[in-house]
Amino acid sequence: MISVNDFRTGTTIELDGDIYVVVDFLHVKPGKGAAFVRSKLRNIRSGNVVERTFRAGERVARAHIELKHMQYLYSTGDEYFFMDTETYDQVSLNAQDLGDAPKYLLENMTIGIQFYQGEAVGVDLPSAVVLTVTHTEPGFRGDTAQGATKPAELETGIKVQVPLFIEQGEKIKVDTRTGEYLSRA
Repeated sequence: MISVNDFRTGTTIELDGDIYVVVDFLHVKPGKGAAFVRSKLRNIRSGNVVERTFRAGERVARAHIELKHMQYLYSTGDEYFFMDTETYDQVSLNAQDLGDAPKYLLENMTIGIQFYQGEAVGVDLPSAVVLTVTHTEPGFRGDTAQGATKPAELETGIKVQVPLFIEQGEKIKVDTRTGEYLSRA
């Protein structure tokens, strides 16, 4: 059990049969009445964000999330197969469990998978991945207006806006949180 006074951003708790991560919290001490903690919690399974107010000192169950580093092997349809790099056990996850992760997965890539009581509940992608540009139109000479971009398709199938100087076959860094071009790799 953990006191709501000990909330920190990123703390995982179990509440009403679901697992939540603390996104934001605020300790409030009004002039009259008892202190309370106003918090924003994100459901790990569904991704929904809820606001919840607790009395100061109230205790909630802490959820212990285990992070295992697993290697992406292959996919068939909506199923994605991963191998634990320590025990060589294989786990399959469906596309809805992974969220946006399949857009950035390459074979043999190692990512973190979050487990709660033996059930996979989320993925922890690196903040940036290196992907190869498979198709983009050539940039035209003299078409260098400030910050000009063009669409490019990457090897995983996602499309991002890249600067005009990026050519087909180049490797670029893409931010996995926003899906935006960062730099050449």
